[in-house]
Amino acid sequence: MIKKPNWTREQHILAFRLYNQIPFGKIHTGNPQLQELAKLIGRSVNAVSLKLVNFARLDPVLQKRNIKGMSHGAKGEEDIWIEFREHPEALALESERLLAKWSGKPLEEVAEIETDDLPKSGIERDAVVKIRVNQSFFRRRILSAYDYRCCVTGLASGPLLNASHIVPWSEDKTNRLNPKNGLCLNALYDRAFDRHLMWVDDKFLIRFAPLLHKKTKAQNNAASEWLTQFEGRPVLVPKKFSPDPEFLKRHAAKCAAMAKD
Repeated sequence: MIKKPNWTREQHILAFRLYNQIPFGKIHTGNPQLQELAKLIGRSVNAVSLKLVNFARLDPVLQKRNIKGMSHGAKGEEDIWIEFREHPEALALESERLLAKWSGKPLEEVAEIETDDLPKSGIERDAVVKIRVNQSFFRRRILSAYDYRCCVTGLASGPLLNASHIVPWSEDKTNRLNPKNGLCLNALYDRAFDRHLMWVDDKFLIRFAPLLHKKTKAQNNAASEWLTQFEGRPVLVPKKFSPDPEFLKRHAAKCAAMAKD
């Protein structure tokens, strides 16, 4: 029996990319995305499935749930996990470029980014593409973690969902792609969260600014009531990549400060 060669760095990166873009509960051999990757990199579906579970064993949140892969796993998995932790934007970009190379498709297509308004060529285009590739990586990572459901309403309509940064992209470079710095919100609540009219408290309960409650009471209509009806309800927390309480605390503090102005 011919032994399969060890996984290469590129194969590990492509598997890590997929791990970040599907809910943990859907890591199984019947998943078409696993089947597609297995065919692309010349590995069995079982091998790809186990590799993704082995990545899961490195996630602190899943470790608490006693999620385990092989008893030791492979060093390549640990290397990629550490590299992403230290250089997330670089590795995210590399993962999309590798998929483009292996699949023979344009980077913009595999990364699912808008191209209509991109500069035609040159350094400016490359810079914009890099930003959008990383933003798209983050979006898919967050939406998959929440199983494509708004964490406030449970809405499961993909086109209406956003990956909302808890600490804004512009304010914390080191956590731009950190999945614990994201929430899956529908477009309306994403807007409220971004404008500091909504936050999640230290008990993971949804809160709205007093201003919204005042307007809801004054207007006395169904639309306004629908907006704030989730006050005090628990946010839907994903099985992996649950939001970091410290990030939520920072956002809540800013909401409180703005409410006093």
